[in-house]
Amino acid sequence: MKRHIEMLDALFKHATEGIVVVDGGGNIFMVNPKARLMFGYDEGELIGEKIEVLVPRRHAKAHVQNRVGYSQGPHARGMGSSLDLFARRSDGSEFPVEVSLSPFSTSEGDFVVSFIVDITERKKQEDAIRVANQEIQKLNAELEERVEQRTRELGEAMRKLEESQHEVMRALEKERELNDMKSKFVTIASHEFRTPLATILSSASLIGRYSRTEDEDKRQKHVLRIKSAVNNLTEILNDFLSIGKLEEGKVHTVPVEVNLPDFCKDLIEEIRGVCKDQQRIYFEHQGPEDAWLDKQLLKNVTINLLSNAIKYSEAGTSIYLRTRTDEETVYFEIEDQGIGIPEKDQPYVFDRFFRAQNAGNAQGTGLGLNIVKKYIDLLNGEITFKSEFGKGTTFYVKLPNHKQVLV
Repeated sequence: MKRHIEMLDALFKHATEGIVVVDGGGNIFMVNPKARLMFGYDEGELIGEKIEVLVPRRHAKAHVQNRVGYSQGPHARGMGSSLDLFARRSDGSEFPVEVSLSPFSTSEGDFVVSFIVDITERKKQEDAIRVANQEIQKLNAELEERVEQRTRELGEAMRKLEESQHEVMRALEKERELNDMKSKFVTIASHEFRTPLATILSSASLIGRYSRTEDEDKRQKHVLRIKSAVNNLTEILNDFLSIGKLEEGKVHTVPVEVNLPDFCKDLIEEIRGVCKDQQRIYFEHQGPEDAWLDKQLLKNVTINLLSNAIKYSEAGTSIYLRTRTDEETVYFEIEDQGIGIPEKDQPYVFDRFFRAQNAGNAQGTGLGLNIVKKYIDLLNGEITFKSEFGKGTTFYVKLPNHKQVLV
């Protein structure tokens, strides 16, 4: 028995954990050397003191209540594994601890033995690990941000590369279109210029032969043929000049106040000279007479549409020019009784160089309606048509009235 007591005493004295035994009243009954060293007290100095002397002052009151509650149902348990516990040294300094409690009873009463471990070094290591983890997380976040940034930069570089490729493809397509246009221009110019030039040459030669007064009718006939051929050449050149200016972006809109009845009557008078025998142009207007439009572009559009109506209609037919206005919109309608446009050709009417299959030998470059469409687009308008093969065509033009903007 003595040997057992000696062994227990040795364990108590040489334990690497602090051991504090407290009686049922919370008084310190025993303290091993490790605990005295841990808390900074001399031998016997803690005996009889309340256990709260080892608890931080801010927690002392709550500790008394917890201790009383524990004494009513004592059981072995650990403390500090899930929350931070601190103990107080004799000099008032604090240090982190883990505590486990074990109640026991003797002939002298009930006691609780506390095993106390100073975890200062462990906390330092945990803090170091936490700081290291924070640094790692920070580095990871920075790395992710860099990866995202590089990904964005790579995406932007790819987008710019694709745009460059698209630009190159558009430039190549533009070049192909230009080459195609040049080829068609050469073909059309060589054909369209040859006929009126041959007419001018032959008529000029024949005029010289009619020197007598009675040959005046023949001379006038050839003079008219020369004038008609010159007009054809002028139309062709105007078409090519117009398409060139449009392609270069040199055409701009300048709305002015236009009296539509006066404007249309002047156009009809100007174009009447190219009408075929017994062709008539009728004009009608509804609504306010004045509108705000680009007069020059409007003239180009109307002259082109009326010229087509005259060109593709037989002698003795009627052509109708109708206009209508309201506060926001101006409407034009050009109706003819001509050859019409075949249904299969209608989707391509506004394409460059396109000519319907039934155009026959009528002079033209295939640019007129393409130019008209571009002019109307510049004016922020719309153009549509309906046509019946062999019965005629009606074009509908809808343009914004800029009066509200400018007034």
